[in-house]
Amino acid sequence: MDERGGYRTWGGRFEGRLHPRLARFTTSLPVDIRLLPYDLRGSLAHARMLTQQRIIPGDTGTQIVAALREMLREAEAGTFPIDADAEDVHTLIEAELHRRLGEAAGWLPTARSRNDQVATAFRLWVKEACVACCGAVVDAQEALLRLAARDGHLLLPAYTHLQRAQPVLLGHHLLAYVWMLRRDVDRLRQARSAADVLPLGSGAAVGVSHPVDREAVARMLGFARVSENSLDATGDRDFAVEFLGALALLMTHLSRWAGEMVLWSTEEFGFLALTDAVATGSSIMPQKRNPDAAELIRGKWGRVIGDLVSLLGVLKGLPLGYQRDLQEDKALVFEAADTALDAVEAMGVILGEARFRRERMRAALAAGFPTATEISDFLVRRGTPFRQAHALAGQVVRYAERQGKALTDLEPEEWSSLLPGLDAPAIEHLRAAVTPEGAVAAKDVPGGTAPGRVQAAMEQAAREVGRLRQWVAAAAAEEQRVREEIRASA
Repeated sequence: MDERGGYRTWGGRFEGRLHPRLARFTTSLPVDIRLLPYDLRGSLAHARMLTQQRIIPGDTGTQIVAALREMLREAEAGTFPIDADAEDVHTLIEAELHRRLGEAAGWLPTARSRNDQVATAFRLWVKEACVACCGAVVDAQEALLRLAARDGHLLLPAYTHLQRAQPVLLGHHLLAYVWMLRRDVDRLRQARSAADVLPLGSGAAVGVSHPVDREAVARMLGFARVSENSLDATGDRDFAVEFLGALALLMTHLSRWAGEMVLWSTEEFGFLALTDAVATGSSIMPQKRNPDAAELIRGKWGRVIGDLVSLLGVLKGLPLGYQRDLQEDKALVFEAADTALDAVEAMGVILGEARFRRERMRAALAAGFPTATEISDFLVRRGTPFRQAHALAGQVVRYAERQGKALTDLEPEEWSSLLPGLDAPAIEHLRAAVTPEGAVAAKDVPGGTAPGRVQAAMEQAAREVGRLRQWVAAAAAEEQRVREEIRASA
């Protein structure tokens, strides 16, 4: 206790008080209060281990464990008493334990430091956040697959350089995002694995002087392994950077899709109709239907990228071990995780309300000669080198453009004049090849947009997403098991 009755975890050598302005500046409680249940779980496991190892008296350990269990129940129920003047969440917990048990509470900090304590609680939080984000991403994947099953047969132009390129099935387009999100789940799982290391037992920097059983604590808290080096463990935030990196790329993918939705919902494109559930209006123009949610997803990318860059900036040049700079890590990670989770959940809602306009997609295929490559490919199959075939196809396009015709409007005699040497059956074959359906059907290769390939890819994606859903469920169940066992510990 300090001279004003407040609780401090340090201060024996200090006679004076920290300046009030610096006390406000250095406090982290408004941010790390979010770690309250995770810190309490870590404390419970630590207290049990100290008791089992006879590092603290058995009856005292029993009292501490019982009090911590009750405090954990209160934290999870939202009834834990919060002292806003506490320096951080660790001090808050220790002060409350001291209030309930008196001097017996002083045994809990044995063989640990706030340095390895906060790293442990933070890793527990990141592990759970990774699973929650994976679950939301899988929700979005499932929404994409439902759209592909419903509207995947529709045809539209694929774009390069934002110019109409070649016909594609909508299902093929949607599956591109399913696979992007699949990689995002992979990266989130890797970040979770990086966080799945117990630092508790590293002490302030160089380990502890008591016979602690770190493996037992790891088992109680659900960690896969213990850290190998105490200096590295207390200052390591690589797992947080990996988590932010995964979120940054997830937001990049969401931003790309959101950007397409904004374009597709314009009158200029008209591929996507916004329902009342996902559109907003204008305060001055009554005709407007604005894609605000998609625009916000696109815009929030910058916040997550900023958090990633900020954390890398915090870590750059830090000496080994814990430095107070690391207090900044949690605010950045918490904000990025909240932003990304909100964005992917919002995207799921937008996808669920997506209404594609078949006639506008089809109309877009009637201009810009998106099937011109089929002329080149047709000639190549008849023995013409590709560059020569490409030039001939370009001449056909130039002629059709001057005539104000689409390729499908050219008459057989025009084809015969433009590409001498073709007999009537060949010309009919070519006329079928330059239709959107013919162009799509020709892409009958693995990863192509031919209907059979897209159907097979949808089935493959559905199986893969199903496996991811099972992983999310298993990981969440394991987290729940660990929480229940910690609450039941005695």
